[in-house]
Amino acid sequence: MMGELSVKDKELIRGSWESLGKNKVPHGVIMFSRLFELDPALLNLFHYSPNCDSKQDCLSSPEFLDHVTKVMLVIDAAVSHLDDLHSLEDFLLNLGRKHQAVGVSTQSFTEVGESLLYMLQCSLGQAYTAPLRQAWLNMYSIVVAVMSRGWAKNGEDKAD
Repeated sequence: MMGELSVKDKELIRGSWESLGKNKVPHGVIMFSRLFELDPALLNLFHYSPNCDSKQDCLSSPEFLDHVTKVMLVIDAAVSHLDDLHSLEDFLLNLGRKHQAVGVSTQSFTEVGESLLYMLQCSLGQAYTAPLRQAWLNMYSIVVAVMSRGWAKNGEDKAD
């Protein structure tokens, strides 16, 4: 069963995403820059092209920016469906499966969460409060719980 968010959490998330969601890619780049600081080995998953050797090269490659856009659109979809997150369940299960298939560990989901909070803190400044942080953490936890189920299911299917 998927978790539910409080009315207050939903207000905080919607209010903070309003400005960020209009400018997704630059905010996504902040998020992934932080992710690669937390776990530099993740860069290896993004070897689309020879010019993805350094973090800086990778962050400016079109393939990578395409991935950043996709990730930001997933966040956008979650924010748009705060009242019915369960409607995204199949999509998120599949997303978990895809991440398992390309070698992403569930530990990385935690690091992405930390990177998301870091991006919100950088971007929102004074508006980044403890209740806001908790609201985003609550939403992210729900999303990741479903993705992790898809991830685990894919691992079992492969083990058969």
